[in-house]
Amino acid sequence: MKMVLSQRQREELNQAIADYLGSSGYSESLDVFRKEADVSTENEKKVSGLLEKKWTSVIRLQKKVMELEAKLSEAEKEVIEGAPTKAKRSPGEWIPRPPEKFSLTGHRASITRVAFHPIFGLMVSSSEDATIKVWDFETGEYERTLKGHTDSVQDVAFDAQGKLLVSCSADLSIKLWDFQQSYECVKTMHGHDHNVSSVAFVPAGDYVISASRDKTIKMWEVATGYCVKTYSGHREWVRMVRVHLDGSIFASCSNDHSIRIWQTSTKDCKAELRDHDHTVECIAWAPDISTIAINEGTGVDNKKGHHQGPFLASGSRDKTIKIWDVSVGVCLFTLNGHDNWVRGLSFHPGGKYLISASDDKTIRVWDLRNKRCMKTLYAHQHFCTSIDFHKTHPYVISGSVDQTVKVWECR
Repeated sequence: MKMVLSQRQREELNQAIADYLGSSGYSESLDVFRKEADVSTENEKKVSGLLEKKWTSVIRLQKKVMELEAKLSEAEKEVIEGAPTKAKRSPGEWIPRPPEKFSLTGHRASITRVAFHPIFGLMVSSSEDATIKVWDFETGEYERTLKGHTDSVQDVAFDAQGKLLVSCSADLSIKLWDFQQSYECVKTMHGHDHNVSSVAFVPAGDYVISASRDKTIKMWEVATGYCVKTYSGHREWVRMVRVHLDGSIFASCSNDHSIRIWQTSTKDCKAELRDHDHTVECIAWAPDISTIAINEGTGVDNKKGHHQGPFLASGSRDKTIKIWDVSVGVCLFTLNGHDNWVRGLSFHPGGKYLISASDDKTIRVWDLRNKRCMKTLYAHQHFCTSIDFHKTHPYVISGSVDQTVKVWECR
């Protein structure tokens, strides 16, 4: 390929080559080159050292171009992903970022609860349309619908292995579903006198705990379907129950503005936590890994006033989220920011963050250490009712009154 140089450029280049050959002591080559290229000797001073200068500047520019190209591709990636690139952060720092990966439709009424399967790439959503739907959260595909309840399904929960799903409904029943093969309802349990609002497995998987608008909490034996205990104490509708990871205690929250901590084995109420001034809608136990961040948020010097926990988060219609040290029954701090009822809470598996869903249609990510909202996602067209953070995969799911389930990728 012939280089496109003007007559003048060609002459200058030839003189520069001649200068280079001369100054490098290649006298025989210089003589031959002078003859062949017809280079006069008079301008050689003008071009002294030019070839080396151009050579080094080309390399320098090439390097700069490559650096700028790398920066540009990084910036483009950031625009596409809407965040600093994934590689820059450890999974403990990943948070959900817009836009959503999938928006799943199919329910014919409000979504009441979303939950990840503990092992498979599946999630479930329950709805006021009386059904439970199963989805693949990695592909966004609809898998199946579980039908059996005759009224709004209020809550769903998996056992630790994900072999059984429990659901509860405004039809006063609790159902157990086989999640290994048949996806059939294997047991229906009756005993509550009003809307059953929440269910949870005791970690060993042999009991289920339920909460109801009849103001009671009940424990059911999975093997027989019998009610083996009733816990009384709340003065109003019990909204949610969540069992601590070790199974020895569980928490409940209620329209009576309180949260109660119960001894699973004895029916004793260990503590009543009062600081909210409206219905407490939701609760979530902090993983052990959150201890450091919560203590830093409390502002205690970790040596002197170290809180041992266990720690619980609660969300209320008073628009606040509170973090509690359950062992001493005190509210450590309050997170303010939502403009409406707080309806769902889930801790980041890395321990530093808490995410919340609210009737202000947003999902918020809270930095526990600094007690501040570090990200707000304008998530749904209507109230956000539920949220879940996958324990091992970088995904968050949310459900809403707008009848959609959304899957958010974390990075």
